[in-house]
Amino acid sequence: MNESVANPSCALGRWLGALGVLLALAACGHGTGLPTEAARPIVIGQSQLLPSSILGGARRINVYLPPGYADASRRFPVLYLLDGGEAEDFHHITGLAQVVAFNGRTQELIVVGIEGVDRKHDLTPPSKVPGDRELLPTSGGAEAYRRFLVEELQPWVTARYRTNGHSALIGESLAGLFVTETFLRAPRSFDDYIAISPSLWWEGEALSHEATTLLRAQGFQGRRLWLSLGDEGGAMQSAVDRLVRALKDAPPAGVTWHFDPRPDERHDTIYHPVALTALRALFPVSEP
Repeated sequence: MNESVANPSCALGRWLGALGVLLALAACGHGTGLPTEAARPIVIGQSQLLPSSILGGARRINVYLPPGYADASRRFPVLYLLDGGEAEDFHHITGLAQVVAFNGRTQELIVVGIEGVDRKHDLTPPSKVPGDRELLPTSGGAEAYRRFLVEELQPWVTARYRTNGHSALIGESLAGLFVTETFLRAPRSFDDYIAISPSLWWEGEALSHEATTLLRAQGFQGRRLWLSLGDEGGAMQSAVDRLVRALKDAPPAGVTWHFDPRPDERHDTIYHPVALTALRALFPVSEP
């Protein structure tokens, strides 16, 4: 009689013993010809706390340095990323920055992500509309947040990293509102502005209504705006349409702007494709 049939527990014991030996060999790398090593972390950036006297507390800053940063003779443009926390958009945008530069046709970028604390406060100007204040009761901190970016964060980055003096600001939704407002009210804050599906519905579309007047002010020389919108409809669409008309009718001297409508994208899908296109368009490698 077959022993494994007569004594199933004996056969199971031999099978488990053989399995244990195989697992032990695999763990040691024996029989595979492959070396083994301890797991190591994959590091894509640096994270530091920046104290802010303007905001009255520290903010976490995440920094991605491109592969070319290893060459100490090189300097790089800086992309400032709103909603730049590790659980926000830091990994997404640093991945795109690596992708666009991979073939050597787009510049390598330093990406500086500012982690959000209360984005509803930091990214919105005050609103006189009761419904807005009810929807976002902590809103209204955009001016102080802008001062933090310009007066504290930018000098901090310049002092610590090899920048080339060129800066860009990117954001989507409420962060896109902040990017657009900064472009219109304080255009010298950054060189380039990438506003993706900006929430220009805020305060009854007030910013778009002011656009023509704001565009007549000084300080737009050399600034670039990349504006995009998905299939938003409603006040989002009408406000962006109004801004685009103002840019067409009375573009400031020296400004370059591009409207990139994406009716095939939703509010929750538009960020990646537009950011990819914008980075390629704004940061090409100069021909020798």
